Amino acid sequence: MAQKEVFLTPEGLEKLKAELEHLRSVRRQQVADQIHRAKELGGTVDNAEYDDAKNEQAFVEGRILTLEKMIKNASIIQEEKSPSSSVKLGSKVTVRSKGGEKEYYAIVGSAEADPSEGKISNESPVGKALMGKRVGDEVEVRAPAGARKMKIIAIE
Repeated sequence: MAQKEVFLTPEGLEKLKAELEHLRSVRRQQVADQIHRAKELGGTVDNAEYDDAKNEQAFVEGRILTLEKMIKNASIIQEEKSPSSSVKLGSKVTVRSKGGEKEYYAIVGSAEADPSEGKISNESPVGKALMGKRVGDEVEVRAPAGARKMKIIAIE
């Protein structure tokens, strides 16, 4: 089965690599130490600390596998020297909502999305609506909270 391409900025790729290195070199050993201590306290049967440590180990190992796949399938979003005429991955977009307030979004891949920082996925409702549009275009975003209209006023 073909792996899904993971779109990342160069900074996003470095963050994932740093997290992977931390999990491999620090967190994995911490969990192994927790398991060892829990075994010493009372074996493995009916031992809540042991069960918790094994669950943590499963989480850490699962996250390591996920990060390895994401890094392997990473497609780097290249920053262009001149502004684009349309919204695409890597674009920084300024929109004005019907209420008049300005909103700023960076269009990133889903692995890097963080709406609290203004980074939205190209797969999110707002991201999908903006992709391929130009300055002056109006878009309607259909989201669970209802439909919203916004106008693109700048693309970087």
